Amino acid sequence: MADKICCPGPICGSSNTNSGTASGGGFREAVCVHTKKVYDSCRSKECLRDIRVYLCPDAQELLNSGGIVSVKPRTAELLCVKIDVERVQFNRGFYTVDIRFFYRIECEVSCAVGRPRIIDGLAVFDKRVVLFGGEGGARVFSSQYVENGEDVQLCPNSNKPTAVVEVVDPILLDARVVAPETSCNCCCCALHEVPQSLGNCFGGEDLVLNHSGYQLFVTLGQFAIIRLERDIQLLMPAYDICLPRRDCSNSGVGGEQDPCEVFSNFEFPIDAFFPPRGENVECLFTGAADANNCGCGCSGTAGTGSSCGCGNKR
Repeated sequence: MADKICCPGPICGSSNTNSGTASGGGFREAVCVHTKKVYDSCRSKECLRDIRVYLCPDAQELLNSGGIVSVKPRTAELLCVKIDVERVQFNRGFYTVDIRFFYRIECEVSCAVGRPRIIDGLAVFDKRVVLFGGEGGARVFSSQYVENGEDVQLCPNSNKPTAVVEVVDPILLDARVVAPETSCNCCCCALHEVPQSLGNCFGGEDLVLNHSGYQLFVTLGQFAIIRLERDIQLLMPAYDICLPRRDCSNSGVGGEQDPCEVFSNFEFPIDAFFPPRGENVECLFTGAADANNCGCGCSGTAGTGSSCGCGNKR
């Protein structure tokens, strides 16, 4: 068993140390890499029931006019995510991750008179998780340039873990219009202010945030992965330098290439004309596989005609 490698540098006694290539499965040296390590993570599959949609003034006026026959969900788009990480008191190494999701909701509203109309608005959902992120008391300085920022060499950052949230666009499951007397008018779930950047997604109009009038509620299905990362240095084996294998040099005169020559290297898009079948396609024949040596998997008798019609000889 090889000795444990505890410091970076060339590996003595390696058969390929001076060969210039990583052959034989060995590695040339141990290198120290600065990267991010995932300390803790969780996955989320949630059904977000009855989230209010804050509409533009004209859409809100349409709902308040009455005569809404039905509302049909169309699409939901995740606009952005706001993340805040704070240390948990009296529980060392753990952090709370507060997440606010901002969605653009589009629904189709049908009235008693006139054609259906498309309305859109903003929906918000808050989520909190507690994850382990380790401890670190060092202050971090960096010389990396930040445009329009302060002098980062004089601006230390606390050594808190970084929260990363991976989310796909949600599935809009249901939509309904609720009368003022049956809707929730409490301030616990109300949105009091909309960031200007999000307001621009709705034509720059001010969204209706009050509780008077009819309200639109939707139900969303959402998948997400949340993790806490921290900068760390790892010792890793290095086999050789990573040299790109593909050559993208211009071979034409004056740095130009013949477009027809470039096009000749394209593969014919067979899948665009003949979409591939699914992987689990049931066999149409129930006989012994390849019994007649013709590849159609049907039964046949040696020296006689095949029953599947793909050949009469073995």
